[in-house]
Amino acid sequence: MAHVTITPFKKVLIANRGEIALRVIRTLKEMGIKSVAIYSEADRSSLHVRMADEAVCIGAAPSSMSYLNIDAIVTAGKITGADAVHPGYGFLSENADFADAVTKAGMVFIGPTAEAINLLGVKSTAREIAVKGGVAITPGSDGVVGKNFREVAKKIGYPIMIKASLGGGGKGMRACMEEKDLERMMKTAQAEAKANFGDDRVYFEKLVLNPRHIEVQVAADNYGNAVAFAERDCSMQRRHQKLLEESPSPFVTPAVRKKLQEAAVKLVKAAKYRGVGTVEFLMAPTKEFYFMEVNTRLQVEHPVTEAVCGQDLVKMQIEIAQGQPLTLTQAEAGAVRCHAVEHRINAEDSDRNFTPCPGTIEEWIPSGGLGIRVDSHMYTGYTIPSYYDSLIAKLIVTAPDREKLLARSRRALGEFVVSGVKTTIPFHQKILAQADFIAGNTDTGLIERMLAAEKKDEGEK
Repeated sequence: MAHVTITPFKKVLIANRGEIALRVIRTLKEMGIKSVAIYSEADRSSLHVRMADEAVCIGAAPSSMSYLNIDAIVTAGKITGADAVHPGYGFLSENADFADAVTKAGMVFIGPTAEAINLLGVKSTAREIAVKGGVAITPGSDGVVGKNFREVAKKIGYPIMIKASLGGGGKGMRACMEEKDLERMMKTAQAEAKANFGDDRVYFEKLVLNPRHIEVQVAADNYGNAVAFAERDCSMQRRHQKLLEESPSPFVTPAVRKKLQEAAVKLVKAAKYRGVGTVEFLMAPTKEFYFMEVNTRLQVEHPVTEAVCGQDLVKMQIEIAQGQPLTLTQAEAGAVRCHAVEHRINAEDSDRNFTPCPGTIEEWIPSGGLGIRVDSHMYTGYTIPSYYDSLIAKLIVTAPDREKLLARSRRALGEFVVSGVKTTIPFHQKILAQADFIAGNTDTGLIERMLAAEKKDEGEK
């Protein structure tokens, strides 16, 4: 192993808000590291601001004037004397320019290098790395598509998926089933990509029908060591947005799990990746899997993996950034210690096409008891701003096996009290009553089929 240089942090700025900022603050407190919160004018009363050791207002409510303002965040880090910056997820977490600006300002970016973000954050480039690393990919365009997009689509064969080269969260993605829709779908995907990520480049992938969305969490240090954890099944999605994630997948066998982990480690080593990240795969009904993309950051659903592996992934991120080598073996990292699920509780009305419902929380009584974790920045009297994502809580449930997990989840959802705003709790209860989900027969289209069946039933009444 190369010479180990460890630089302990005394103070870390969290370049994020709400639930994830609070999550990072908690680990920093346990590690004896001071925390600096940033907040917009709309977030003055947020719990992450109250819990941090210091807090700096960085601008007006819109993200473009606050949480996406690189200069303001870097200045906040400098004036508070922060040693490092944790980006959380979303906002600037996968922005190479931000990672570069933090480093140039003399602070440590808790995440991969700007070079690795550029390599893996651009999906078309990540596919090239996967091929070089011997990881199977879905047939697709060789990088970004240009004026010859019709010929490229024809060569791949329909149906195809049009995807934004940058970004995530289902933005800039369109399924195109036949040639006559290609130009229209291209324009829509490009416009959405430009609006969300400031870049309208797209690439094509063969559309795998009835796939599962399987993710593998990885951690890699500065010394060439990398491990992969047990997979997360993120197939329960609506419009490419995840609603529920579980680990281990009810579909993945131990032999397939080992292959997934080996592929993920190969990929991050090929990219000389450092930090915690996620390698995403599409899995066909045959259990064949194809590399999809890499998220060069912590993910919303990381607590599911923490439950199954028994590790604090935020602590691991910080330790790697300080220069500490991984001490975890692959056998320890990849072991399945329990079953876990995360229910994403959003302030949305699922009966009205999941319309966001910002407003004031009149009563907030989160679930509790054995095997229950709630990550949230909500409290009674808190007003949810309309400017940001509608996620208000993550309900993480663990149990010794899947049957007990579903029973415990039903109990936990049933005792979770939120009044004043509509939430997606009732929809999660419907998922847990759905026969295919109970049987583990999930794919990325299951929620859309559930919603279509509901609509049909209502129309027949």
